[in-house]
Amino acid sequence: MSKARKLRVLIAKPGLDGHDRGARVIARAFRDAGFEVVYTGCHQTPEQIVSTAVQEDVDLIGLSILSGAHTYSFPKVVELLKEQNAEDISVIGGGIFPLEDIPKLMAIGIKKIFEPGARLKDITDWVSENIQARGALAA
Repeated sequence: MSKARKLRVLIAKPGLDGHDRGARVIARAFRDAGFEVVYTGCHQTPEQIVSTAVQEDVDLIGLSILSGAHTYSFPKVVELLKEQNAEDISVIGGGIFPLEDIPKLMAIGIKKIFEPGARLKDITDWVSENIQARGALAA
């Protein structure tokens, strides 16, 4: 009997946003919940994020942003995933967003947006329940 592999999560800080405490906290929460975690650090371009996601064979990209550049960087990550034939890598976001932007981000393919105050366990539980390993075959 084979055991399913752990989900691999990439946590990234796109753009000039240098406030990474939340990203580091969520990366640790994912690790503590049993996920494999890749953390890219601050000041990543969408191209760097997607390249790392593909190279590291992740199942999920978690974007953390506080700078307001989500209307550029989130759609660009989704677009680049499609260009790389990697649209099976799910994308979620966390940070500070105007409420009216959240439906727009979901419409372009972001699976979930977590706002400030979201409980870490709620985030890791949501991922466990809603994200599957890429290439997972039904038994």
